[in-house]
Amino acid sequence: MLSGIPKSPTSKVQSEDTYLFSVLKEHFDGHFNKARIKLISMFILSLVKVQTVNFNRLALSFDSTSKSDSSLRRIQRFFSSFLVDIDLISKLLYALIPKAAKHGLTMDRTNWKIGETNINILVIGVVYQGLAFPVVFKMMDKFGNSNCAERIELMEKYNSLFGFETIDYLVADREFIGENWLEYLNQNRIIYHIRIRDNFKIYTSKNEPPIKATWLFSGLRMGEFKHHTKIVWINHVACYISASVIKSKIGRSEFQFLISFKDPSKANECYKKRWQIETMFKALKSSGFNIEKTHLQEVERIEKLVALVFIAFAWCYKVGIYIDLFEKKIKVKKHGFRAKSLFKYGLDYITNILLNPQNQSDVNVFQFLSCS
Repeated sequence: MLSGIPKSPTSKVQSEDTYLFSVLKEHFDGHFNKARIKLISMFILSLVKVQTVNFNRLALSFDSTSKSDSSLRRIQRFFSSFLVDIDLISKLLYALIPKAAKHGLTMDRTNWKIGETNINILVIGVVYQGLAFPVVFKMMDKFGNSNCAERIELMEKYNSLFGFETIDYLVADREFIGENWLEYLNQNRIIYHIRIRDNFKIYTSKNEPPIKATWLFSGLRMGEFKHHTKIVWINHVACYISASVIKSKIGRSEFQFLISFKDPSKANECYKKRWQIETMFKALKSSGFNIEKTHLQEVERIEKLVALVFIAFAWCYKVGIYIDLFEKKIKVKKHGFRAKSLFKYGLDYITNILLNPQNQSDVNVFQFLSCS
């Protein structure tokens, strides 16, 4: 999919809004009018240029003959009065992922506070090339963990748009546990690998007293992984359990227990990809678009903002993957990690093209948002 991106002079800066508009029109035509699509394309371009969600700075960078005050009012009207079909955004994001029969999913949430308003976003992302590709999300106007109903609602949204049959596995951290939630996953035969807390009671038989999980994995050493071959019961739900010994954030060794619907031997390898969604959240915040700097406080408006930021994120991510594969590899440092993430690589590449006309590229960066 990525190898087919054309090299063309259509990435010229003087035509940036026109070409991005034409690409987005492929997906949004018939749902948004041309003026709305134009505004969305200009907003995304400005977001990549200034790398902040501050409306004043975005308006200043609009590629428009209108004054910045006029551009600012257009942005404000869009977020205050225009209804955005979030499902349509999800379909666009999913369509941008290279096609595969099944995808690994990761579920997590991120939150921050604006004044007295708690912003909490629950996200399902597709694990892909070191970052989670956001596809469906839910705003939660509260502080703290998601509950079972909220998780099920998000999973049902994914199912209605893409189908459970597209799920290879689901990974999630210790927050995403609970009897009703696990029972829901089991009933829908969704393969999951979820971490549990060390103090969970493990039942090897419904008629036997509970035991500590460490009893099943005594003698396990640092870096080793082992799965229990028989079904156990946790929170009255049947599952498999596996464990590894890892180094904690403070440098101590600790057990990492994972429960699975099936394939416990694959649990550790799959769960390692969970961190990709945390890297994605970082890209949306401090290392990318500074979404926490928004002054919006109404959840409905923030939802629109998140949707547009996700489109910009996906664009940069895909460009970064392509440039790393076919143009110039990202430098790898002595510790073995890339000097930049694929997202940051793509973001810097596009920004350089948009802000520096003398640094034009023959890679048509706008075409990476095309679903065709």
